Amino acid sequence: MNDKTEDSKPKGRRFKLDPSLEVYKGIWVFVEQERGQAHPVSWELLGEGRKLADRLEVPLGAVVVGADEAMLAPICSDAIGYGADLVYLSTGEVLADYRNETYTKALTALVNEHKPEILLLGATTLGRDLAGSVATTLGTGLTADCTELDIDPDNRSLMATRPTFGGSLLCTIQTLNYRPQMATVRPRVMAMPEAQPERSGEVVRSSFALEEASVLSKVLDFIPDEAREGAQLPYAEIIVAGGLGMGKPENFQLLFDLAAVIGAEVGATRPVVQAGWVEADRQVGQTGKTVRPRLYIAAGISGAIQHRVGMEGSDVIIAINTDPKAPIFDFATYGIVADAVQLIPALTEAFRQRLAVARAAS
Repeated sequence: MNDKTEDSKPKGRRFKLDPSLEVYKGIWVFVEQERGQAHPVSWELLGEGRKLADRLEVPLGAVVVGADEAMLAPICSDAIGYGADLVYLSTGEVLADYRNETYTKALTALVNEHKPEILLLGATTLGRDLAGSVATTLGTGLTADCTELDIDPDNRSLMATRPTFGGSLLCTIQTLNYRPQMATVRPRVMAMPEAQPERSGEVVRSSFALEEASVLSKVLDFIPDEAREGAQLPYAEIIVAGGLGMGKPENFQLLFDLAAVIGAEVGATRPVVQAGWVEADRQVGQTGKTVRPRLYIAAGISGAIQHRVGMEGSDVIIAINTDPKAPIFDFATYGIVADAVQLIPALTEAFRQRLAVARAAS
């Protein structure tokens, strides 16, 4: 059986693209939106897509799908501002809410018509659902949950890197003789680009005609996500995270106390979540959330690669661990060899006093 996705091309073998696939040009990013609100991962992917498009010297396209063109117009403008040269806008009444069947047909129709060589989607609940269906329908390969994207200088193919074997290794995968090359990237893996409102681009409009009666699934109601008031790790500016080095679940309250003082979210490693110390929505790492805060305080965390890939994009990492040889010290900005259970309360009190002085002065 031949897999459509292959590890980096075997040594000694020269790759030549099938001539029938040479018409595929350009990079596309699917812009995920819900009721007129775009998911930030779309802009992160446009920033990364811009780099790839410049490397290949091809246009960068954004795909926007929905029902109300007036509601989607600001999203199209934002997509251009974040780097898109072209926005492919597909509208139709059956696209008012996300349904796998309708969005798969709309997106595959656009791909078959315009033939992009690379298609990127966010690895969100919606993006993962859609990406798999689109890849299956188009008969191409898909690399999921990538942590790095690049272009192979020898054959111009997409090099998609992702963790494997439970996050213990990183592998680079190439989809060679299939187009488009597809990949999903989780929120906050890529940096948010700076918007350029002055940029200009073209909106390519198309109508998606599909009778509602032919769609099997129906939208009965819209219920907002109850988790919107819970932990919001991906976009937190400061995160205080703990690992098994915190000793016992009761000690996690020390992290919550510190977080309350400095306005931070509380994160955790996979073993801590598996042990039931904290809720799963606080897990940072390959099988949890990917974060890029300005400050990441890692308390009692060894720094295994499964956790590292989820937080190494932080601006500043402060590691606290009793083991001076812990892997986290290899990539932390600052390291403190100490018992986090003893140090965290001292930090909390120091921050509390410093912030009280600052508030009094203001």
